Amino acid sequence: MTDTPTYPYWHLYLDGAGVSHQQQCYLTEFELKSIGGGASAQWQGQKTTAKATVMFTVLPVGWIGDWHPNPKPQWIVPLSGRWSVEAMDGTRVEFGPGDISFGDDVGAGKLGDKTGHYSTTVGDTPAVLMLVQFEEPLATQAGACRFK
Repeated sequence: MTDTPTYPYWHLYLDGAGVSHQQQCYLTEFELKSIGGGASAQWQGQKTTAKATVMFTVLPVGWIGDWHPNPKPQWIVPLSGRWSVEAMDGTRVEFGPGDISFGDDVGAGKLGDKTGHYSTTVGDTPAVLMLVQFEEPLATQAGACRFK
């Protein structure tokens, strides 16, 4: 049997003053079980049972998302291309296929002319993203690494 997996993700979160930060976190809570239908056991890490909307978006080459908060808490999974996110504290992270991010800066305050985060496409190809947006606000949790 293999060891329990861990998988990195970036968490864009707010501190107590409403300033956004990014921190790399790790998904570590997995259970080895069948997903059903006679499938062999696989590592599963259910993180929430909240109602969610799955959406796909294509950010064109040169796209700029000026300072804004996420509209809802959301997982963001790049499928192709690259994009970057800069938090209000100046931390900039670039994402590509295989990376995941949890955008959790809904309700961000202001820091000078900044609120939420600043995002752009990177390179000469569009960035194709899959978003899983939660319909209801998640329970408030201060700090980074909301999911384990």
